Amino acid sequence: MSTDTDSDTTESTDNDSGGHCSTPDSDGEVAEEIAIISFERKMDTAEEIAAELDGQYDRIDIVEYHGEVFAEHWGEYDCFVGLMASGIAMRKTAPLLDDKWDDPAIVVIDEALTWAIPITGGHHGANQVAHDLSQLGAVPAMTTASEAAGKQGVESKAKALDTHVVNGDSTVATNLAVLNDELGPVARLDGPRAVLVGDDVTVLKRNGDDGVVLGTGTVSGVGKAQVIDAWEQALADLDLTLADVDFVATGTRKEGEDGLYEAAQEIGVGVVLFEKETLERFEGPSESRSKELIGWPGIAEASAIAGGREHDLAREKERFDEAVTVAVGR
Repeated sequence: MSTDTDSDTTESTDNDSGGHCSTPDSDGEVAEEIAIISFERKMDTAEEIAAELDGQYDRIDIVEYHGEVFAEHWGEYDCFVGLMASGIAMRKTAPLLDDKWDDPAIVVIDEALTWAIPITGGHHGANQVAHDLSQLGAVPAMTTASEAAGKQGVESKAKALDTHVVNGDSTVATNLAVLNDELGPVARLDGPRAVLVGDDVTVLKRNGDDGVVLGTGTVSGVGKAQVIDAWEQALADLDLTLADVDFVATGTRKEGEDGLYEAAQEIGVGVVLFEKETLERFEGPSESRSKELIGWPGIAEASAIAGGREHDLAREKERFDEAVTVAVGR
């Protein structure tokens, strides 16, 4: 099982096989609507933060601080960014907290933009926002146990695979297993099927059932625009768009390929990385030079087949711009 870094997180998945999934975010649920809570004298800094994050979220509002500001807007935003001392945010929000699955995420950042500290909801948007605030130079001080240990919690795995946690109480046990390197791959079970689980088994339910998988191989140093253009061309032949994509699949050899990760982040999907042994089980029909040269099966087709619910190809591989090879799995 691979572990993650702050930005390009890596996780395990098992489509009756083995692999691990990676996504640029270090979060379990994406925060989409943010309120920056600021004292009047810090408004210039608040506007600087809003300008830096512009375009990355559906909504960013700047709200002037007063004693009841958090209570007044509780439930209206996914995440509060408090431009203030952490003690103020803690005292004002503590009486409002009810359930970690429903409460908004809270991040505080100092006026000098030195630290971005998730206080609550680390796996539910706060870690993600703190990471994005690092674009301003702030250090994201993530204290959730899995991230602090350089590993990815179950909630993060859920986000990367476009799923949600059905039984939240189970995550205490499964995240402890993550910390101890005992969780293993996330098993994917296609139904109809009945499964009996205990309290220490986290169940992830897919948010959608009709998307495709983009099996992708790239040359080293590929650019984000090249990757997205290749995906769009491959999908167009099937009368599909980027909105029809469940996730991107590739081989572990491509872990850390910035252009690929940036492209996936741009279209809002995760990147699943399959081990060589898994790709060998799902080798595609087209000949591959990589098998001849380095002993790996063709990454694009094999990863598309491995990642698809039906383990089948909707489109065989094609090379675009001499830099990106794409196959579409279903």
